[in-house]
Amino acid sequence: MPASRIAVNRLAAEIDAAVAAIEPQLIAWRRDLHAHPELGNREFRTAGIVAAHLRELGFDDVRTEVAVTGVVGLLRGALPGPVVALRADMDGLPVEERADVTFASKERTTWNGESVGVMHACGHDAHVAILLSVATVLAGLRDRLAGSVKFIFQPAEELPPAGEEGGAKLMIKEGVLENPAPDAIFGLHVTSILPTGVIGYRSGPAMASADSFRITVAGRQTHGAMPWRGVDPIVTAAQVVLGLQTIVSRQVDIAREPVVVTVGAIKGGVRENIIPDSVELRGTIRTFDEAMRDDVHQRVKDTAEHISRAARAGCEVCITKNYPVTVNDAELTEAMLPTLERVAGKAQVTLMSKVTGSEDFSFYQHVVPGLFFFVGITPTTQDLATAAPNHSPLFYIDEAGLPLGVRALAQAAVDWLEANGR
Repeated sequence: MPASRIAVNRLAAEIDAAVAAIEPQLIAWRRDLHAHPELGNREFRTAGIVAAHLRELGFDDVRTEVAVTGVVGLLRGALPGPVVALRADMDGLPVEERADVTFASKERTTWNGESVGVMHACGHDAHVAILLSVATVLAGLRDRLAGSVKFIFQPAEELPPAGEEGGAKLMIKEGVLENPAPDAIFGLHVTSILPTGVIGYRSGPAMASADSFRITVAGRQTHGAMPWRGVDPIVTAAQVVLGLQTIVSRQVDIAREPVVVTVGAIKGGVRENIIPDSVELRGTIRTFDEAMRDDVHQRVKDTAEHISRAARAGCEVCITKNYPVTVNDAELTEAMLPTLERVAGKAQVTLMSKVTGSEDFSFYQHVVPGLFFFVGITPTTQDLATAAPNHSPLFYIDEAGLPLGVRALAQAAVDWLEANGR
């Protein structure tokens, strides 16, 4: 699919006009969803809003309870053509909101046994509102739409509760990319690292794989005043944490690909004068290459086990592969770049550096060519360096950036359909 095949679609001007007309509803949807966030596999209210609106638009097929709470709708154009898919994630995060907005979340719930606040701290409320708006715009043009658009509203991108399946992997398992099968899929993410009005993209590996690890260091409990009578797992765990840092700084060729190994939690001990039996470390591993991914996993295991053995402590290492690398199809990215530049303006489309965050959109890309891009939502008056990042309790979205997301997805879908249906 050479880039030269993508031309301005017949409906471009009407799409832009329809997006401008729907902007008040786009903002209303986003604010309502923001005030009522739901965690992964619990997006019941959100899914209900989505399904009701797709049915109201007259979608030919609306499936609910896909991968627990997912919604999938198919918009069949009146003219024959191929199938393209668009995806939005629906879940919030266990974060207590501190952003100063009138529609701030006050929701609380239980997550993995803990009482937590709930917030759309990553912008998935915006993603749902954007895709609902795209559905509305394209449904109004279906009599001239050449092909079909599959709308995927996905739960649990931020991982399901412990012990449950969920997210893109389960959506695929339950047939979201079948009957009919799309030939391309597009998704976007709002981001604080770009100013409002800017679209960011990258061909090839764009976002990192995300894997989690749990290391349990087993010692022998004793009085804190007599450490020689036991085996201290706290000191050993501290040495393991330091040892893990050498994987990135001294063992892996980060000139080839970035690597991150982070310990995010240490749990062990109950009081100051007792050396405990065990300490648990939890962390994350981020890579952009499958061979490096496996290599780093082995190094984490070896480092933790060898340091523990030297301290006469036991060690158990459990590494879980969560999301693969998000790899944008090179040919698809090249073909759609003119669309993104037309929508935002060439000067407002930027080549992104690799992002060490992760996305389960990557699972779809293992089945069908996909393009995942970023839409800036930090006010142009604010310093990007001080903007609250995604996942922060202070995360803030400049809603003026949301119509660009609607236009980008809608125009990309129709451009692709017309270019590939001839």
